[in-house]
Amino acid sequence: MSGEASGHDILKVAMPKGRIYKQASKLFREAGLTIPEDFDDTRKLIIEAPEARMVFIMAKPVDVPTYVEYGVADIGIVGKDVLMEENKDVYELLDLGIARCRMSVIGLPDWKPVINPRVATKYPNVASQYFREQGQQVEVIKLNGSIELAPLIGLADRIVDMVETGQTLRENGLVEMETIFGITSRLIANRVSYRMKNESIQSLCDRLQQMLTAKGLV
Repeated sequence: MSGEASGHDILKVAMPKGRIYKQASKLFREAGLTIPEDFDDTRKLIIEAPEARMVFIMAKPVDVPTYVEYGVADIGIVGKDVLMEENKDVYELLDLGIARCRMSVIGLPDWKPVINPRVATKYPNVASQYFREQGQQVEVIKLNGSIELAPLIGLADRIVDMVETGQTLRENGLVEMETIFGITSRLIANRVSYRMKNESIQSLCDRLQQMLTAKGLV
């Protein structure tokens, strides 16, 4: 990735704000890309990193695959949970091994099976598919926040949500019942960009893959 930059080989990167961005920008630096440290605390929504030949588009995690699918970003970094829920038409290039957590079925410890139970979640597609595969008929209720409340106030029998440490569950008297899948952040690409900017995208993938392998992260 040396030489003069042109508009053709500058990569537009959709990046989630917050924790994933800090971990991803650290990965990029460790892979030899020049990402200024002060970017981590900026409130700008579009950040240029000319030495790395990148422009970062700061987005809500759930919107990253949409930006990539529609080509306003060439590549993006997104959690496997969002990829599974949104099911966008993008290439999944690389498991970055960061922001590790899991998608789980959660409930109160004294939960007993009922007919057509209600399941609250931010991930209705993931939850519906999981229970369908288990041969269980459930009513899925979509919530946008404080999912842990649902079984406590009788809105739902169980919930499907991400779990990292389990601390929030323990504090609210909830337990993990089943793990659906493990979650890490992935590097994704727009299908057209992957063809048109293949050299730049593949070079980035190779750098990241070598660094991740050397560190034993993948």
